[in-house]
Amino acid sequence: MARSRRFIQCDVFTSQPTKGNALAVVVDGEGLSDQQMRDFAAWTNLAETTFLLAPLDPSADYKVRIFTPTREMLFAGHPTLGSCAAWLHCGGVPRDDALVRQECGVGIIEIDIAAMMPAFVAPPTSIEALADQDLDAIVRALAIDPRSIIGSVKLNNGPTWQVLELASAEAVLAVDSSLVRWPQFQAIGLIGRHPMANECDYEVRMLAPSSGMSEDPITGSLNAALAHWLVQLGRLDKDLLIAQGTCINRVGRVAIRPDSAQPGRVFIGGESHVLVDGTVTL
Repeated sequence: MARSRRFIQCDVFTSQPTKGNALAVVVDGEGLSDQQMRDFAAWTNLAETTFLLAPLDPSADYKVRIFTPTREMLFAGHPTLGSCAAWLHCGGVPRDDALVRQECGVGIIEIDIAAMMPAFVAPPTSIEALADQDLDAIVRALAIDPRSIIGSVKLNNGPTWQVLELASAEAVLAVDSSLVRWPQFQAIGLIGRHPMANECDYEVRMLAPSSGMSEDPITGSLNAALAHWLVQLGRLDKDLLIAQGTCINRVGRVAIRPDSAQPGRVFIGGESHVLVDGTVTL
């Protein structure tokens, strides 16, 4: 039987509410079937909808399941920060005052809530060469000048990312995202450096998301994977600020912070705002 459940809608990875990435959170997800979760996520039609549950791992504060309108995801970044913000907003008390431990499909994600900006520890990421045929297909589909490509890579931290680094943020912003769709193409990440005087260090875009949009507003999991790639390349020696969503009128900001105490560990941070606090009947 359907019943009233606490419902939160957050805007994540922005200092300007309504200019980030929206997230729907069903705070009390207990008793819902997989199909009910899928149906509700399809109904919200947001990039992701999450359901909070009692953890199975005794070290975790809560468990989260993450759904796009078409499928379940093992891990995603803005649902991690947004779900944490919703859980705390609704009275959740972590075992550790400075740390929330979230259980999800890739294991336990630690979220630092002691810093000025909440940040999760980027999960392990596999890094391998992007196959030539995949690179060629992306270049052709997006009409990218091969001379503007600095590097390419295939990353996996739950989702799989096909990433191209372009010569500049300007080149990243010039790409027409309407030329590709999922599942014709798996998720495509683009990254390019801003000029030194810019507020942000890099511009990032995520094209062909499984949500059905041509472009994702702000993608914490992609930025987490990119951070590990930059670590491998020896290029993450300071805090970085990433811009995303510019082409679709969002003001996304993702803070990447290497952990000086544990080399190779990286925090992915951003602001979250609760915009809707109510109930939903499911």
